[in-house]
Amino acid sequence: MTALPRRLVVCGTDTDVGKTVVSALLVQGLQASYWKPVQCGLEQGEGDRDRVQRWLQLPPQRVLPEAYRLSAPVSPHWATEREGVPAISAEQLAIPAVEGPLVVETAGGLLVPLRLDLLQIEMLQSWALPVVLVARSGLGTLNHTLLSLEALNRRQIPVAGVLLNGEPHPNNANTLQALAGVPVLGCLPPLARIDGPALQQQWHALDLVHKLKA
Repeated sequence: MTALPRRLVVCGTDTDVGKTVVSALLVQGLQASYWKPVQCGLEQGEGDRDRVQRWLQLPPQRVLPEAYRLSAPVSPHWATEREGVPAISAEQLAIPAVEGPLVVETAGGLLVPLRLDLLQIEMLQSWALPVVLVARSGLGTLNHTLLSLEALNRRQIPVAGVLLNGEPHPNNANTLQALAGVPVLGCLPPLARIDGPALQQQWHALDLVHKLKA
């Protein structure tokens, strides 16, 4: 019997495409732990880890602390320089051992530099975990999504699927399904509220329990 993946990495085609909401959706559906290795940008002192914990009311042991928590809303390589902290170490970004499933959320897009000599996609290669690629649902997503998938494919990084985020578009999902070469998992619509019950409802509506099975 095919099982759901134990560990997934959530990446985006760009910044602010909805990775954190999708990560929370997967954490809720898989009953997983959550880890964002590199956090850049805090809003009133709150980062994505804090939001996921608040939305889902998770116990502390299911929300792992960041390896790097940086205040500036800029690329990681520049945030460390601005804040006078040591450059990001790949060793600090090793996947932690946890009991049960784990959802890992990356910072920004695939080619974001963690250092000038270390791109985020190189960490994905070393992790060798399946990726859920989050993309905007509307105008511009075809180019951004297909370029991102080409970069992942060139590096032989497994892709569990593409999940669109935003108002459903009449054609983009079908076009990506025809061209992407990976499953299109559906479209997560804007939610009136973000919490465990609302995300669990979307988990079932999108039928991710079946679509994510390897």
